[in-house]
Amino acid sequence: MITKGITGLGRAKGVVVHPVPVKPKIPTVYNHDIMSCTAEGVKGNHLYSGRILGATEPGDMIQLHPLLKDEWGEIVEHYARIGLEHSQNVIWDVGLEYMPIQDGIRPSHFFYGDMELKRGGDIAWAGSVEFINSKNNFMTLADELGVPVPKTRCFDSVREIADTDIDGFPYPCYLKAAVSVSGVGIYRCENRSALLRAMTRFDADVPVQLQQEVKTGIFLNLQYRVTDGRCRRLLATEQILEGTAHQGNFHPIPYEPWDIVEPMAEWMADKGFKDILAFDVAVQQTEKCTDYLAIECNPRYNGASYPTLIALKCGIKEWESANFSTRHRTLKSLDLRGIEFDPTSGEGVIIVNWGPILVGKIMLMIAGSKKARQRIKLELQQRLW
Repeated sequence: MITKGITGLGRAKGVVVHPVPVKPKIPTVYNHDIMSCTAEGVKGNHLYSGRILGATEPGDMIQLHPLLKDEWGEIVEHYARIGLEHSQNVIWDVGLEYMPIQDGIRPSHFFYGDMELKRGGDIAWAGSVEFINSKNNFMTLADELGVPVPKTRCFDSVREIADTDIDGFPYPCYLKAAVSVSGVGIYRCENRSALLRAMTRFDADVPVQLQQEVKTGIFLNLQYRVTDGRCRRLLATEQILEGTAHQGNFHPIPYEPWDIVEPMAEWMADKGFKDILAFDVAVQQTEKCTDYLAIECNPRYNGASYPTLIALKCGIKEWESANFSTRHRTLKSLDLRGIEFDPTSGEGVIIVNWGPILVGKIMLMIAGSKKARQRIKLELQQRLW
């Protein structure tokens, strides 16, 4: 079992509660290609670099996959119609070797890992990401900082899981790889037999954890932005789930338990993390109280980040985002007339992740009241197919 302690937990100067993201004082160059941090087999994952476009400003630069060139004119016209300003300074290659690294330009990455470290050289940023990206390290830190979490046991290998662990742990539970992407390496186990089967799917040197299932259908996403060592609350959303699969997010929500994860956000800022990170938090309701349990930290942008940043730029207070399948293979053939976002009414559809339309996928944000969104979605489904 992992018993490694954490030293030098120092606290940052405190979290700033800020209703909108603070615009950088210097231009930002965005490389949000996800190929260095993605699960194999995700359809169209090489086309995701464009989903940050709506969050950029005119003075920024953005790296886009060259396959998106033919869709550029359509997405620019869409954003112009809805009044969303963005960068026009495109580098048509997602290679890190083409990313400007110099004074006066701030880098923004989807994930700051080994490849980004070799290019940018920010050891503290990479170290904080590597540490918290391990679910086992997350649990160790949560224990030291007093952050509430589900019952969890951490192991350096499945070989360390003893019969007493198997028999004594409450079911159903999850056997998880300590480091995983997009749910890969996570198995739900109804009973002892299911757990034993799941254990055979891991190599002997892979750290894992056993975690009791949280009986709830409500999971939150709490996002922070770290700039110049200061941590700011960004936005709280609720996850839209299909079974255990994440489909999207919506805002506003009745729960915003910032205080339970704030010590971790401060710790990350103090350790050198930069840009956006998010915490998954389960909401457990009983007749007597509501409990909040932190599940994990994503030290990177996530699916909720891109619509969140657009919503904050446009002043949209009510919205939801989701990934859709479509028969269309180009933005030009997707007709949004009459349901496209109208800044005056605050209702309508905004295209967020536009690149994967080349393979029949698209991420859309739908703004407006719940009733308005239901009406728009009915019409939207007909347009998509």
